[in-house]
Parts: sequence; structure tokens; C-alpha cells
Amino acid sequence: MATATPETSVSSILLAATALSSIRGERTLFADLSMTVRAGEVWQIEGPNGAGKSSLLRILTGLLPAQAGTVHFQGESITQCRDEYHQSLLFIGHKSGVKPELTAIENLEFYAAVQGQPLVEPPYELLANVGLVGLEDIPAQGLSAGQQRRIALARLWLTQAPLWILDEPFTALDVAGIALLEARFAEHVGQGGAIILTSHQPVNAEKFPLQRIALRYQH
Repeated sequence: MATATPETSVSSILLAATALSSIRGERTLFADLSMTVRAGEVWQIEGPNGAGKSSLLRILTGLLPAQAGTVHFQGESITQCRDEYHQSLLFIGHKSGVKPELTAIENLEFYAAVQGQPLVEPPYELLANVGLVGLEDIPAQGLSAGQQRRIALARLWLTQAPLWILDEPFTALDVAGIALLEARFAEHVGQGGAIILTSHQPVNAEKFPLQRIALRYQH
């Protein structure tokens, strides 16, 4: 069973999950899980490895079906508004999802083209935000896993999607990088966006409204 500790809010509801259940093999990861994500909120999914954190995120994105329950985006089932939902969603999963043959800059340009939006900021500045100065023109396959992760995170300064779903975004970041990312989170939710994330480390709740769901490992 999952436990949630939401705070009341009069902000508009972006995402509502109701009575979700997920099973892996013969083991129930979680059951009867509900959450209501409003504009201006950050939700942290907590729990040990194997508790179903990544599975929950993939269910919320529509990439993985739940055994039971529903997910609605702005009042409509995500199965009925799939295209609109994915245009309104930025998902960065456990894998970075960068194109290995493209340089860091080319990866950002590719993402912008797929999203149909211009690069408002120079790509060098976007990559500087995540500590990739001097590595902009190197193919991603020549970079470390942590550096490839930072290319993916640079999309946070590019996207106009109101809902972000992020799997372990602080991985491979130093203290300065974490502070920069938290400042970007605060900016995003301050503009009416919302974020759902997993993290093994505490999230600074002083910068934005933080809700938590704790998943427990089910034997």
C-alpha cells in the first residue's frame, strides 16, 4: 500500500491518478494508489529499490499499463488524449534517451525539432546550465553516462511542457548542479507547472510546495 501526505491547494488539477495497481510477475508493487497533482506542486515518490517507483512514473506517462486504476490529465483519460498529453509532458526516465551519434548541441536541436519549438536560448547556454561547457560538440557516445544524463536534463530549460515526470533527476549532479536544478524546479512551478519525480536524496522543500508518496517493498 502507498501512503500519500498531500497538502490542500486551490490550484487547478493537472494530473489525477485513481486506485492504481501494478504487478510485476507474482508480486504486487503497489495497490489502490491515488494522487492529485495540481499546478504549482512538486511530488516526490519515495521508497526502496524494487518498490515500484519507476513503474509508477511509467504508468503516469502512459508508457506502461496499470493492472487497475485510471490516470486523467486535465480531466480527460490519458488514453483518450494521448497526443495532447504527450505534447504537455516532459518525461526523463532512468535512461537518458539521448541520441549517441549526435553531439550534445545536436541532441538539443533534435529535441526542439521533435517538439516543434525553437531554441529560445543559445544551446551553449543551455548546456552550461548543466555543467557541460567544453563538451558541446562531442558525440554523446563519447561522453560518460553522467554527462549524457546532463544533456537530457538541459531539456528542462528548453521545454514548454507544463508537466514534468523525472526519474532520479539528481543522479550524477554535484552540489552546485543540484542547487541549479532545484532553482529551475522552483521557476517552473512558480509559473504554474508541476513536477513528479523520484529521488534517493532529500528534496529541498523550502523552495516549492512538496508532496510525498511513500512506496513500500511488498514481499
